[in-house]
Amino acid sequence: MRLSAFDEPMRESIFVKRNTAKWQAIEQNPTQDPDELTERFVELTDDLSYARTFYADSAVTRYLNGLAAQMHRGLMQNRRDDRSRFIQFWRYELPLLFRQSHQMLAVSAGVFLVACVLGWVSAAHDNTFVQLILGDQYVNMTLENIKKGDPLGVYNSRDQATMFVQITFNNIFVAFRTFIFGLFASFGTLAMLFYNGVMLGAFQYFFYERGLLLEAVLKIWIHGTLEISAIIIAGCAGLTVGNSLLFPGTFSRLDSFRRGIKQGMKIAVGLVPIFIAAGFLESFVTRLTLPPIVSGSIIVISAAFISWYFVLYPITLNRLSRL
Repeated sequence: MRLSAFDEPMRESIFVKRNTAKWQAIEQNPTQDPDELTERFVELTDDLSYARTFYADSAVTRYLNGLAAQMHRGLMQNRRDDRSRFIQFWRYELPLLFRQSHQMLAVSAGVFLVACVLGWVSAAHDNTFVQLILGDQYVNMTLENIKKGDPLGVYNSRDQATMFVQITFNNIFVAFRTFIFGLFASFGTLAMLFYNGVMLGAFQYFFYERGLLLEAVLKIWIHGTLEISAIIIAGCAGLTVGNSLLFPGTFSRLDSFRRGIKQGMKIAVGLVPIFIAAGFLESFVTRLTLPPIVSGSIIVISAAFISWYFVLYPITLNRLSRL
């Protein structure tokens, strides 16, 4: 309920008293974070609008007007720096952020590797395991392709552009689901990693059993190197969220969870270009009959990039930032 016009001097003093700390924080503690800067600007313009309505000639109105103009210039500068901020994110922010999650990356990779071994061993000891994991339709289709002399003919069965779009969106969906499942105290993420690892192990054994492992590796891992690496990294993002909830450390559980969500989301978003590249390779390159040296080179280059950008570069960058 608004006060009457007779109480205007008191209303102004209360208004100033209630908001002085906020205005001083805005003035004395500037931020470069675009989200926080926008939020502060909205609050400040609300206060300025109120001041202009009830005490247009007041000193506080002139003060707020000047402060709002200063913040507006900051916002415009931020808009001009959008391109620079985009580069900074990929060059510095994401690698440094990822360095903080290397422990979770090791856990994610470990779970996935153990699941792969279990999938391989299970397929070796149970003739029905591959059908159970991969499905009868896929297994029967691949067996037919093997008889035709084209064991990996599945990659030639669809239009390239359609295949690219479907595969890329499916991979991104799987990665974000792996990340989101971290909300369930990491259990959901671990389950996703385990399932995908078992499936990969069984898949590889299926070709090994038929003497086609090398051919399958040289074909499938053209795109699989990026794709599988990204799933493991998505698992790292999910575990980062779950770990922040389970082990808040010196933060309150809510603050820790918020930090974990923000960190995990940035890691997950950072995987989108990896999935686009993997989708392109799977749709346009995997289907080609390439010399082993070419296939091997693509696999090695992909593995080297993942190792450098997500492991070695963050360590080096983190070390340099402390000097």
